[in-house]
Amino acid sequence: MRFNEPLNKKMLGEVDYGIFYSLFLLLAIGIVMIYSASSFYAMFKYKNSMYYLIRQGAFAVIGIIALVMMMKFDYHKLKKITPYLLICTIPLLIAVFFFPEVNGARRWIKLGILSFQPSELTKYVVVMFLAMSIDLKGDRIKRFWDGLVPYLAVAGFFAAMILAEKNMSIATIIMIVTFIMLFVAGGQIKHLFGIIFPAMFSLAIFFIFSSDYRRARMLNFIDPWKDAAGDGYQLIQSFYALGAGGITGLGLGESRQKILYMPEPHNDFIFSIVGEELGLVGCLFIIGLFLFLIWRGIRVAMKAKDTYGKLLAVGITSIIAVQAIINIAVVTGSMPVTGVPMPFISYGGTSLVINLMAMGILLNISSQIEKSVT
Repeated sequence: MRFNEPLNKKMLGEVDYGIFYSLFLLLAIGIVMIYSASSFYAMFKYKNSMYYLIRQGAFAVIGIIALVMMMKFDYHKLKKITPYLLICTIPLLIAVFFFPEVNGARRWIKLGILSFQPSELTKYVVVMFLAMSIDLKGDRIKRFWDGLVPYLAVAGFFAAMILAEKNMSIATIIMIVTFIMLFVAGGQIKHLFGIIFPAMFSLAIFFIFSSDYRRARMLNFIDPWKDAAGDGYQLIQSFYALGAGGITGLGLGESRQKILYMPEPHNDFIFSIVGEELGLVGCLFIIGLFLFLIWRGIRVAMKAKDTYGKLLAVGITSIIAVQAIINIAVVTGSMPVTGVPMPFISYGGTSLVINLMAMGILLNISSQIEKSVT
């Protein structure tokens, strides 16, 4: 089959049901845990314990519809719209500066009761662009200046725009995933690990210590009890939650930290509420689901029939993997606190819908690996 030809539906195989079922299991767990974690906070703030459940449920329905649509949409056709999407993300990223700050950052476009976070879309659009362009470049990716540097420049440009929003976490994810894709595409080890990795690490350290609030987070991570009522408060509450849960947890709905101790427990630190209510067993089960999902995503990438599909699958899987790893590391105190939601588990409409759309693309890639006509 030539991939520049229209997709013949008869050539489609079945989607990867391992990805499909693990994804929906994570989604179901996320909705249940969002209700459990947010009910008290929602009652206190909105006088409606189901406020966040209703909103997340509505976004889940929209996301599932988007997933099904992308499952049926030949991923090769994304090449045509990728340049336009890349251009459109620029004004969207600029538009956030015309809206009020939220917790000291400008990341959202607010339209009435709805809000949209352009950086969530941007990270996937950058992946789509890299997959399309690297596929066209071929073996020239082994070169440094005209092979690797242009992609680092494009990814760095969008990462810098997101960094200006005070969102270093998403900017970092974009650069990490770019590095992974360049490695998988065939970039030379001496260039990637001898020049690019040290440069990226050095820039990360520079940006951390060049900003007062980022530097405070780094120093707080080393000893959160030094400022237990300030910068260290959220991480310490996470420790209390995980410690109280023990092996089997206190039981679903029985968290104590969600009762206005943990700030917004349904967001980035929801995994600590999982640990408190479902214990180590529940945490390991969720980690196992993510590991299974990531393994199946890697398997799809390895079996993809073309370079474009392989790189697209690698990029999508890498975003989910890196976000999950960072979120778990933050909640367990293994790295400085940063605002990275846990995919499919944390509350957030933009993140959920766009992640589900991306998984629809991955499932479409998986449906084309079984049957091929030469």
